[in-house]
Amino acid sequence: MSLKRIQYEDIEKANLASYAMKSKETKGRDSKDDEHELRTCFSRDRDRIVHCGAFRRLEYKTQVFVVHEGDYYRTRLTHTMEVSQIARTLARNLRLNEDLTEAIALAHDLGHTPFGHSGEEKLDQLMKAHGQKGFEHNSQSLRIVTLLEERYPGFTGLNLTYEVREGIDKHRTDFDKPSSGSSQPTLEAQVVNLADEIAYNSHDLDDGIKSNLVDVEKLKGLAICSEMYAKNRGMDKNSLRYHIVRNIIDVLSKDLIGQTETNIEQRGIKTVEDVRKFKDPTAAFSAETAKKKNELKAFLMRNLYKHYRVIRMEVKHQRILEELFNTYLNKFDENREKNIYSILPPEVLDKHHKLKTTKEQAVCDYIASMTDNFALLEHKRLFDPMERV
Repeated sequence: MSLKRIQYEDIEKANLASYAMKSKETKGRDSKDDEHELRTCFSRDRDRIVHCGAFRRLEYKTQVFVVHEGDYYRTRLTHTMEVSQIARTLARNLRLNEDLTEAIALAHDLGHTPFGHSGEEKLDQLMKAHGQKGFEHNSQSLRIVTLLEERYPGFTGLNLTYEVREGIDKHRTDFDKPSSGSSQPTLEAQVVNLADEIAYNSHDLDDGIKSNLVDVEKLKGLAICSEMYAKNRGMDKNSLRYHIVRNIIDVLSKDLIGQTETNIEQRGIKTVEDVRKFKDPTAAFSAETAKKKNELKAFLMRNLYKHYRVIRMEVKHQRILEELFNTYLNKFDENREKNIYSILPPEVLDKHHKLKTTKEQAVCDYIASMTDNFALLEHKRLFDPMERV
């Protein structure tokens, strides 16, 4: 006999930790939306995220290497899936709400631009140069799920629960600095933040070695890699790479679980509200492991993210986005009485009028939604005289 939503809610109450977020205790949605008979509110949010257009476009957005560099490297979608997998494992071991954790993990990068963080930096610069607030992909992710996605007749966006939207808005890593509020989100959201760090530190290293930009021999000098390197130094490079990457995920995940449990006990956390009242996160790595993680992060910055080939990709792609932005903005106005026509698709202009955004915001939303491939093709259409428009 199948289980109903109400029964799942009872299972959560009986089996999750007292400080885990329960579906039945959600602060709800912005718009009236009857709950589903079979799915909890958080599992329904997860499904809405997976089925939205912004999620599918992550398949062709850069993680580190742009899509045409090779089909092995992570994309923003495969990275998102890896974050979700790690986050669910952490949530299960900490007896947190897996559905909420997964929903936040799957949505955390929806607002990313084409061409990775360099694309985000360029859009931020362009928006500020035109007197706008700027661009930050967490805010854009929230904008997508609350405003830009149009799939349901009764409301704009996906009408997600408060806790999922909060987890998106307060996603924090070294690359993500939320501007909203100082209070802490749920432990589920905090776990996603650290799962993101675990995923990009380990898997960017994997891609870096595969691309030959990172020398596997240099890993023996890193505290988090040295022991595994010494045990398996006779292996071929690919096997050694797999062992090291798996070990990094294992070491960081186990430490995170142990330290978070210690923090929960030391802080006397019993409820979700107890989690929220602390200034700093409860989910954390131990000081020793955080030091090892930061050493790895610094290594990746020197040897991968600042590698001259990666920088050359970034310079090229930032120029493409700047030229698209300025061209769209200069040819934005549509006033047919004065014989002025826009080069933007009608649906972009329709959404601009419907949402009453600035021209800059409309252009920014459009460019941020693009995949790498679409941005490259659009640039050719506008600037290559031999390309069909």
